[in-house]
Amino acid sequence: MILSITTTLSRIEPQFFIVNFRFNIQGLLLALVVTACQPTGEAQAPADSQTYFPISIDGETLQLQFALNTAEQQKGLMSRDSLAEDHGMLFLFERPEQRSFWMRNTRIPLDIGYFDSSGQLIEVHKLFPYDENPVPSRSHEILIAVETNRGWYAAHGVKPGARLDLDALRAALARRNQSHSALNL
Repeated sequence: MILSITTTLSRIEPQFFIVNFRFNIQGLLLALVVTACQPTGEAQAPADSQTYFPISIDGETLQLQFALNTAEQQKGLMSRDSLAEDHGMLFLFERPEQRSFWMRNTRIPLDIGYFDSSGQLIEVHKLFPYDENPVPSRSHEILIAVETNRGWYAAHGVKPGARLDLDALRAALARRNQSHSALNL
């Protein structure tokens, strides 16, 4: 059997091997190009004001919607009947200053954490449903506020001095086609 294969191969013209080799290389290159162009992960859907982003505070992850412009900030969590566990809203302002929140048309008992531009939690306050009395920050250096269900900060051991994951925040902002120059990244 070996003798007959050798004899058969010796009768094949050298041009056959060159053409066959060329087609095999072209096929291999095409396969590599097609494979390289395949997506490496799931495509991310466009992000908008209804998108939740995973953002951690000292390792405790929240799913946060962002209120980035005046209209989103004025609406906040108004007129909602509930807020899922470990969910909330992040308010990002143009510049650090004293901030104040109220609960007009907001049915959910909340906590609010006030953060400075380095992502450090400065203070936490309780917010009461429908209470239109302002709840101001003591600090005049607040750039970020995060509203959560009442008790979230205490239940997760998140206290003043805790840090917001600014890398995750910056990545989430990029998905919303936003950036922020006041964040100390």
